[in-house]
Amino acid sequence: MGANESGSGTKEDPWRLKTPPLSSSYEMYRDAEADPAVLVCKVGSTRLTYLDRAVDDLREMLIARGDWMPLGAADEQKDAVPGTVEEWARSPENPVGGWYGQRKGYRGRFAMYVPPLLEALGYVELEHNPRGNRVRAVGS
Repeated sequence: MGANESGSGTKEDPWRLKTPPLSSSYEMYRDAEADPAVLVCKVGSTRLTYLDRAVDDLREMLIARGDWMPLGAADEQKDAVPGTVEEWARSPENPVGGWYGQRKGYRGRFAMYVPPLLEALGYVELEHNPRGNRVRAVGS
């Protein structure tokens, strides 16, 4: 069961998604006009932004990994658990050399909000347990 409920990913028709535990709904859309292009994530009244290239970069990393990877979502102020998607999204070793999150103070939670979009796009399998969820590329 995917988290994508509807939407085409534009500001006028955002994707309507659910967090991996399916406990919260949020909206996301691509802002290609921004420089660099970003994914805008609206969680209630909170607005987070992540580099748009994160979709392809995360997918490629998961394909290369070839196995399940823990999400490990964490706020920016908390350290990410080693070996998780959240750690990768902050690592100087990732393709952008650091944070995919763009709004200072709200750069974390990448692993909570970006993997459900990849699931909706058909790129990954995502677990939907109350905690400790993992993700892997489709076909891995």
